[in-house]
Amino acid sequence: MKAPALLFCVAATLFACSKDGGYYDAANNDPQFAGNTYEYLKSKPGVYDSLIAVVDRMGLKQTLTDSNVTLFAVTNPSFQLAINNLNTLRRQTDKDPLYLSNIDGVHLDTMASYYIVRGKITSDSLTLQDGLDLPSVRFAYPMHGKLIRNSASGNVGAGPVAVEFSNTKRSKFVRNWSTTTTGSNNILTKNGVVHVVSPDHIFGFDEFVTRLTFVPPPPNLMLEIGGKLTVLRDNAGGPDNGEGSKKVIDGDDHTKFLAEFQGRIWMQYELKEPAVSGVYTLISANDAPDRDPRAWTYEGSMDGKTWVELDRRSNFFFEERYQTKVFRCDNTVAYKYYRIDISEINGSGAFQLAEWTINRAN
Repeated sequence: MKAPALLFCVAATLFACSKDGGYYDAANNDPQFAGNTYEYLKSKPGVYDSLIAVVDRMGLKQTLTDSNVTLFAVTNPSFQLAINNLNTLRRQTDKDPLYLSNIDGVHLDTMASYYIVRGKITSDSLTLQDGLDLPSVRFAYPMHGKLIRNSASGNVGAGPVAVEFSNTKRSKFVRNWSTTTTGSNNILTKNGVVHVVSPDHIFGFDEFVTRLTFVPPPPNLMLEIGGKLTVLRDNAGGPDNGEGSKKVIDGDDHTKFLAEFQGRIWMQYELKEPAVSGVYTLISANDAPDRDPRAWTYEGSMDGKTWVELDRRSNFFFEERYQTKVFRCDNTVAYKYYRIDISEINGSGAFQLAEWTINRAN
């Protein structure tokens, strides 16, 4: 590692471990800072050092300098929790540790952007019962803010207000959201508003470790070789419908295949030529976890009639929407047909899945 990068790693780690002296009394006094939002962060050494390192690396300094934005400011302890969790897992698999200076920039940029939303959003603008949708500044990603009142002296709702800040995961169901709260609100700067996120929040919400430990599957045989999809039962509108079977192999995890379950449903793909598949993937759909597959077998066949079990799963669940799960098996035979035969879902009368792929062996 080059010297500047090494120093950056050390600095990021030291900052993340620094004792935090930020605002965590849920104060709501609308303090005014004389400079811009970036200058505010710089004015608090030992509090936002890790956030500044991320902002600088991701090219977000200008946004915090001259754009009208609201920042949900993440303090050093939140980064410390995230990095410690990541590297604990990496040590278990004999991998070198990662730091803010060298983790994957695409994922870091996406997660950092969650915390910067468009416009000047003070807490009194979030008083609607259902809160307010808050598009992120870089990708218009749908975040959400809602005003809540804490308890005090045993009286519910008698304490200071806080903002409940949520990553909606593009789901309309609150149960699928990942949520944190603020410890201090309405710090006004020349170009925006700062709300300080509680120090027990883990940067990236619940995505930091999964994003940075995900191992992409090998090439998708459906794309590499091509072939034909058939299903036991299609959507009532047919395979070309907006939620028809073709959506499960269209490469877009924001579409889905939806059909009646009736106790069993399978999806079969006939390759143009036989190939060895040792991996397959499933991606959860946008809503209704009770429609997700819970138990199935993954099978191969030479003729589409006699099937060989390659993998079996039961009591499975997706932790979140739009989540990719990679499954591996020990198959070494080149089959022409592959099938996933689903025998159980999570309680609904309808089955759904965003994407299914069959992939080469590792």
